[in-house]
Amino acid sequence: MTEEQEVYLTDLDNYLKVGLHIGTKFKSKYMEPFIYKIRTDGLAVLNVKKIDSRIETAGKFLSRFEPKDILVVCRRENGWNGVKLFKKLTDIEVIAGRYRPGLMTNHQLEDFHEAKILVVADPWPDKNAIKDAVNMGIPIIACCDTNNETNYVDFVIPCNNKGKRSLGLLFYLLAKEYLKNRGTIKSEADMSIPLDEFIKED
Repeated sequence: MTEEQEVYLTDLDNYLKVGLHIGTKFKSKYMEPFIYKIRTDGLAVLNVKKIDSRIETAGKFLSRFEPKDILVVCRRENGWNGVKLFKKLTDIEVIAGRYRPGLMTNHQLEDFHEAKILVVADPWPDKNAIKDAVNMGIPIIACCDTNNETNYVDFVIPCNNKGKRSLGLLFYLLAKEYLKNRGTIKSEADMSIPLDEFIKED
């Protein structure tokens, strides 16, 4: 079966047009298993099938948790539109911006969040959230580019985690898989916020 004939969570063209598979010129040893090739300009290219498979697996795993038990953290501004729309669709708590250390560990904070699983858009800028999750002993799912290190990450979603449109598509698909596996929707047609809203150019 050729790549074009394989079934993906979305049209293959959607992955390609937002560049979800385009990495950086740097690659860490942790991310080498997900890299398909290095382009002539030096950019590492991620394996689209592995991206797709990992989003599907993450969606299934997250669907075992109630929305209140999940926390999504995204310090990188390019991901804010995607994670905010993700929250609207799923009711999962999202921190778009700076994560204040202690939000998952200090019960005395008024915005304390008792999460059972953490999702981060990028392990480096979101390292404070990862540190708290490690201290709490809860699983960590991280969107990782080719240059990311994955210490403390339990499950990697390989992707271009720097582009606004690529992060938008990723969080759209994650929301769709979460809702589908929870039985809230039957298909993409039931999504109340369309893909275009997640990947629009501003």
